[in-house]
Amino acid sequence: MHARVEPSVIAEPAGWRRQRGRPPLAEVFGSIATRPTGSLGKKLVAFLGPGYLVAVGYMDPGNWATSLAGGSKFGYALLTVALLSNLMAILLQALCARLGIASGRDLAQACRDAFPRYVSWPLWVLAEIAICATDLAEVIGTAIGLNLLFHIPLEIGVVLTALDVFLVLWMQNLGFRYVEIFVVTLLGVIAACFAVQIAMADPEWGAVIRGFAPTTEIVTNPEMLYLALGILGATVMPHNLYLHSGVVQTRRFGDSVEDRREAIKLATLDSTIALMFALLINASILILAASTFHKAGKSDIAELEQAHAFIAPLLGSAIAPTLFGIALLCCGMNSTVTATLAGQIVMEGFLDIRLPGWARRLITRAIAIVPAAIVTIWFGAKGTAQLLILSQVVLSLQLPFAIVPLVMFTADRGKMGVLVAPRWVTMLAVITAVAIIALNIKLLVDVALGNG
Repeated sequence: MHARVEPSVIAEPAGWRRQRGRPPLAEVFGSIATRPTGSLGKKLVAFLGPGYLVAVGYMDPGNWATSLAGGSKFGYALLTVALLSNLMAILLQALCARLGIASGRDLAQACRDAFPRYVSWPLWVLAEIAICATDLAEVIGTAIGLNLLFHIPLEIGVVLTALDVFLVLWMQNLGFRYVEIFVVTLLGVIAACFAVQIAMADPEWGAVIRGFAPTTEIVTNPEMLYLALGILGATVMPHNLYLHSGVVQTRRFGDSVEDRREAIKLATLDSTIALMFALLINASILILAASTFHKAGKSDIAELEQAHAFIAPLLGSAIAPTLFGIALLCCGMNSTVTATLAGQIVMEGFLDIRLPGWARRLITRAIAIVPAAIVTIWFGAKGTAQLLILSQVVLSLQLPFAIVPLVMFTADRGKMGVLVAPRWVTMLAVITAVAIIALNIKLLVDVALGNG
């Protein structure tokens, strides 16, 4: 077993403006032992966990709204967007793991330590806006899940979602592995629910396969582009870039270059496996919508309550709506847990505040959930679909402000030392960043000209 690696022990590259501060999630930093010897499989098992926390953000309730809208309106055509965005996610999350392990900093700390305050503070504000948009989707999704399953009013459900902060506190006190076990268990329930529903829907598998092939209509059709950007925003999420670079450091690994290089490889495998699972869930949501709503001519399904109401007669089973509600509630619960952790990483990393753990979590959670709760209660149940899709588009517009610093840091040998990202990885990441920024500009132009 490796000795615990304190931040001061790790060699400090000369490329940072400030010295490293507190480690991310200091209470659980380096708290999970890894295996220095043994087979690759045994070593990987010790690293499995952070990737699944990240994967949660790729299948949150906001994703449900955009995937249901895309599948019901355009059939299987937007499956190619789900695949492309998942490949982008795998690349970007691999860079996050590299940044966290090689520099000992999460993305928020790296921004604070690399940029002057007039740059890092606006980046912090943008990161908080992204987390608010994330929470908006999660609060709405969880509240709707509670309403569909237990008939709890939406307003009360919104308030109940705020209690997740105490759940995170309790589980982290038990140990970070308990947080990961909780998340993975709920992911298993979600997968089982969708497996049953897809079997009931019996989709046209030939059309499903063709749906993964790209088409130029996605760019030329403003309505399809809007939904495609929503799927992109729901898949590659800004808060996940901060989250992954922080939670990967809960693992305890050696200080040598070889140890950290192996840790990067194992962490990348962890996130890649988890994100392929997330693609399976994302594709299942879109396939379910295409094979039921689109096939039946219901092309305007965007609200989760609508999907819940129509799914029983279309599938001919009374259990289908219950499975839908259970999966939605599990997604919402998982997402609020990981968003709480991401909020803590963002605030601590950018501001380097030193408060008791419970106080930090309450403050970061309040910043994110209070605006989300107010908006949800104000608009009520009827406006939830538009809010969900809008939240995902907001996230998509925030992405460049997280991706660009991430690519800059991991490509900088002065900041990463010998563990700098390979040139081909950096080139792919640059192409990804340029593509996302170009799509966002196209969206803004369409909206400004009234075409969106």
